[in-house]
Amino acid sequence: MTHGSRDAFRSLALRHLPPADAEKWLGLLRPGARLEVATGADVPAVRLGGLPALPAASPWPEWEGHGPLSFIASVDCARLPTAALDIGLPESGALLFFYFDGQLDDGEALVLAEDRESWAGARVLYVAPTQEAAEREAPAGLKPYPMVPLTARVAATATEPWHPSVRAAFAPHAPLGNRYGHPVCSQEFLDALWELDDEAGHQIGGHAYSVQNPVEIEIAEAVLDGEVSWEGPRLAEEAGNWVLLAQFGSEDAADMMWGDAGVLYWLIRPEDLAERRFERAMFTWQCS
Repeated sequence: MTHGSRDAFRSLALRHLPPADAEKWLGLLRPGARLEVATGADVPAVRLGGLPALPAASPWPEWEGHGPLSFIASVDCARLPTAALDIGLPESGALLFFYFDGQLDDGEALVLAEDRESWAGARVLYVAPTQEAAEREAPAGLKPYPMVPLTARVAATATEPWHPSVRAAFAPHAPLGNRYGHPVCSQEFLDALWELDDEAGHQIGGHAYSVQNPVEIEIAEAVLDGEVSWEGPRLAEEAGNWVLLAQFGSEDAADMMWGDAGVLYWLIRPEDLAERRFERAMFTWQCS
């Protein structure tokens, strides 16, 4: 939903919430690595666009029947503030993000969380530090995005009051994904949160900046094949099994525009992250 300093969040919460609720809400904040365009002496941790460095034995990711995926970003794990985050990222090596962006078919085929047949249209590859990798030219027909270096800084991140974790803390029996009768859902509190920062941007870990409903609910509904009621506990429980790995927003400098100023999201279960099973990461995207 938004991000900022813990001091800013504390001041905001104490102005709008009863003290006990403010402390409970502050306990739900999570650290995330916000990614901003590197300038001057900044040390880049992430590269948007450009070309990926792949091991010789690794094929360029493809979506069978549709074609190769576009390269979106490379994350240098050694340059991330991993110790300050609450997800078990590798301390070294690189994460490579690929997505079928419609270059090859004028946007006819869409990668959608609810469509299992399209899941191969988004991939995460992990290149371990022991693997030799070299820059790979893009397959024919794909135009690489301009390379934009990003630097990382740690920020506190807050999520929507209707996110399952916040709902569980303040109104566990409220309808999933909807506002409910509590001060954390008041328009004054929401407006104050959005005023902190209303840009989704790019981020590793932390709470996702969902453009629509919480992306964890979207992923949970997809892996459960949409065959579960929003009224029962199963959907919320499954949503709680997923954490944000990375989000990449639209970026003018990289000629990246995802729908109407949208965002690409990759989520993963913590146990898969711990075992480096990045092929099990799930993808979704949202736009306004």
